[in-house]
Amino acid sequence: MALLVLILLGATLGWLASILARTEAPRDILRQIGLGLVVSVVAGEIANRGTVIGSLSLLGLGVALAACIAALVLYHALARRRARA
Repeated sequence: MALLVLILLGATLGWLASILARTEAPRDILRQIGLGLVVSVVAGEIANRGTVIGSLSLLGLGVALAACIAALVLYHALARRRARA
């Protein structure tokens, strides 16, 4: 169940990041959803001590949320910097 929650959290945050950044290219939207999904699952698994099949702790959920937001902010900062150069 924890894995499903982390997947949904990451995909939703990636989708919301693409809306907030006003991304229009489908490839970029999917890239942001994928980045959010991967970061959320990895960070949640690490914070939850490797148990993704069982229940998700509040700490694991918080770490996954924070890591996902940080990764998406960093991605957008680097993408903006690359577009200016």
